[in-house]
Amino acid sequence: MAKSVLQIKNLSKRVGKKTIIRNINFEVYEGEVFGLLGPNGAGKTTIIRSIVSLISRTSGTVLIKGMDVSVDFKKTISEVGAIIENPEFYMYMSGMENLKQFARMSRKNISDEEINKIVAKVKLTNAINQKVKTYSLGMRQRLGLAQALIHNPSILILDEPTNGLDPQGMAEFREIIREVSKQGTAVLISSHLLGEIQQITDRFAIIEKGELTHIETMSDVMEDSHGKFVFKVSDVNKAIELLRMKEIDAVEVGSQLIEVTTVETQIPDMIRLLSAELDLYAVSAKTSSLEERFFELTEGGEL
Repeated sequence: MAKSVLQIKNLSKRVGKKTIIRNINFEVYEGEVFGLLGPNGAGKTTIIRSIVSLISRTSGTVLIKGMDVSVDFKKTISEVGAIIENPEFYMYMSGMENLKQFARMSRKNISDEEINKIVAKVKLTNAINQKVKTYSLGMRQRLGLAQALIHNPSILILDEPTNGLDPQGMAEFREIIREVSKQGTAVLISSHLLGEIQQITDRFAIIEKGELTHIETMSDVMEDSHGKFVFKVSDVNKAIELLRMKEIDAVEVGSQLIEVTTVETQIPDMIRLLSAELDLYAVSAKTSSLEERFFELTEGGEL
């Protein structure tokens, strides 16, 4: 069983009389990508800032590899790599000069060889000696990842890391995150881009009005649609009637669309049944999305 890298216990934050987050509890394990989802203002960023002590915690405990952040901040935070909002650099220096400057500030001894390996991992080898002011947004985000990973942290924490990236930039970022997690690094990522979260996370938590309301694995979301098929037909009512005569449950889900719950081996018989009485345009297996699950669990809450 994978070891817990990050444990959040009863984390709360109040500002004056207002409670921002209340009794948050979750864990992130080695090699796992864990997503924090929630509507705008739900408290995701507050949780992340509390974990890395950018803001104080009203109550609760943050453990990194079993060590309390409040007891030995320097030791525990050295196990963390993070991008909170946008990474910051010396724009007049090259990417390599920025990384070496950061390496000098680290508690760990970081060799040039290690820096070069990280540069290659984030696919910046050809541009690493150029000044950062010449970098695109995607390149700066990858340099930020290099900076966060340079000291080989146990957990990588990312707050809205793909904001502003184009589709290619997002794909490159996803690929790097997958590689990092496969090598055993835990990843905690906050994002409002549900499609991106769906493609890279193993588990996710939903934060609403400062409270953690749900934790689920991505595999469970995808399996939710197992055994469900969508038929596009010329006459929905007639198709439903024909199927129900065979004791097959069918429901209308859209214009000319019906959804059937059955086993795959029964699909050919259904196709023959419907095709004999009406026009059948298409049949497809239904796939669930994180977006559908999110709106189901949050009763349509806005991102």
